[in-house]
Amino acid sequence: MTFEEYLDKNGELTYTNVGKSMMPLLKQHRDLFTVKKKGKSRCKAGDVVLYKRPPDRYVLHRIIEVRPDSYVILGDNCVAKEYGILDRDVIGVMTAYVRRGKSHTVNDRSFRLYSAYIMHTIPLRTAVKRLLLKGKRLVKRMIYGKK
Repeated sequence: MTFEEYLDKNGELTYTNVGKSMMPLLKQHRDLFTVKKKGKSRCKAGDVVLYKRPPDRYVLHRIIEVRPDSYVILGDNCVAKEYGILDRDVIGVMTAYVRRGKSHTVNDRSFRLYSAYIMHTIPLRTAVKRLLLKGKRLVKRMIYGKK
């Protein structure tokens, strides 16, 4: 059963986090997230959404910009923005998560503060992360002589 089919049948889905793109909010294979089926209304900046990348890859990332016909999306631990995500690609919106065994909703003050921090520090965080990645590649080249 696909995520879309499950959401159509049940309205919401709780699943374990896989991947590092939403760290530090969600840690891989430890934390859970709950999404509810996306309704007809548009999502807003700051929403964490489950969307489908062709052909069959599901991704949980944050909307950082709402455009008239699409969204710009970025994982909290990523540097590359994804453009052109359409409403039809978004299948669910995160409503809750379990982190270190404790349940939270997206309405909790702690989540709202975290989201505000993430949204307001995108340029700084991505610049620092890019510098760190370049530094790691440089060190590898120096040690191993690889390009």
